[in-house]
Order: sequence, then C-alpha cells, then structure tokens
Amino acid sequence: DPDSGDNGLLLYSLVSGQTDEFDINEHTGQIFTVSVAGKVGTFNLEVQAADQGTRGLTARTTVSVTVDSSSSSNVVILVLNQKINVVERNSAEVQRVLEDKLEWNVYLVNIYSNELERKARSSTNETQVWIIAFDEAHQEVPAEDVKSKLREQRADIELELEKVFSASVSAAVAEDPAASTSPELVAAIVLGVLLAGTFIAFLAYVLLDLKRKRKYKKQDLVKKVEIMEAIDNPWAADKNGSLKSLEKPEHMNN
Repeated sequence: DPDSGDNGLLLYSLVSGQTDEFDINEHTGQIFTVSVAGKVGTFNLEVQAADQGTRGLTARTTVSVTVDSSSSSNVVILVLNQKINVVERNSAEVQRVLEDKLEWNVYLVNIYSNELERKARSSTNETQVWIIAFDEAHQEVPAEDVKSKLREQRADIELELEKVFSASVSAAVAEDPAASTSPELVAAIVLGVLLAGTFIAFLAYVLLDLKRKRKYKKQDLVKKVEIMEAIDNPWAADKNGSLKSLEKPEHMNN
C-alpha cells in the first residue's frame, strides 16, 4: 500500500481456513505452522490485509500450502531455550547461522513446541527446530554427521544466535528416543525389578510357612487322636507290636 501514515499501515490476518494448523504474523504477513505433525495435503488459507485508515480498506487472497510427508531419517532436532514465536519470527536468521557454521545448505523442516495453543505460544522457553542438511551435491547429510558438527560448533552457534535473539541462548541436540533414557528412569526400572523380586521371595516364604503350619497342625491332630484312643484303651501297642500300659489298672495301684 503506497499510502502514508495509518492509510499505509497494513495488518494481516487469516480470515478462514485451517487456522488451528497455521498462524500469521499480523505485521509482516509471514505464515507459519502451529501444528501440522502427521498431516498431509493442501490447505487453502484466506488471507486479509487491512489498512488502518478511517475507511479501513481491505483486500483478500487465497494462499495454498501443501504439506508433504517426509520419510527422511536424517532429520535432526535442535532444541533452543527460546519461545516458539520468537524463533519463528527469526527463522531466516536461524537458518543463516546454521548454514554458516555447518557449511551445508540447511532446510528448516519444522519449528515445534509442546505449547500448541496460540494463547500459550509465548509461555514456554523451549522450541525444537527440525532441520535437514544438504551437501554441495544436493544430497542429504547423514543425521549423525549433522549432530557431530552441531556439537563441535555449538559454542559458535550459540554466540551467533545470541546476537539474533538479543538474549542468552542454549542450543542442544536432541537425542534419539531410544537413546534418551535418563539415568533416573534406568534406576527406577532396576528398583522396580528388585522390589518385584523381593515381593516374590516374600510371597514364597509366606506360602511355605502356611504349608509348614498346616503340616504341623495335622500332625498334632493325629497325635491327639492317638492319645485319645490310648486313653480309651489303657493297653496300647507300641511300635514293636508289644503291649504297654499307658495307665495303670486300679488293682496294680493297690
């Protein structure tokens, strides 16, 4: 808009379409993703530009965004301690810094945060930048090589990004899910196994003790029956088959 003053001040907005998946910078008109993970296809977004003059003139256009699924195994995740809206606003500078320090062409696959709602986009100081690097032959650089180079250049990358964000920056390479098991989790698993083993041993002891008590109780019952039978019959056979007196007859006491 060639006008000056408020008549030339434009604000951009998404009028309709998949506004849950996309958002727009109202000052620059830059469209960025909010969350398109696992989604493939073409999204048609209706964008409006409105000046701030008294008459409030507007114009609209349709922007088609195609999201392709990526089967690449060379995506590397760089975690920055910055809010997602700040990273998105400076994504071009982030890409420039990475290309300069890695000495490869870098493609930003996605800028992601666990905070998906727009109202919470500035609440979490952790943003994931998903990247793929390409060499001079336009071939994907293996993920392990990219990770190694990122770790080597980490200090320089953080220093340059501090200039971009005007704040202290931490840039860490995210580990693969299989290799990211924390020591605390390992300790918890080991402790769980030990507790399970202790419980099984205790349960076995309890069952064995109950079995032993039942055996002794049965033996005591047999003895009581034998004694009662012997009292009823003062002359009882011993283990050799001979008779013995458990109770003296009355005439023998005399």
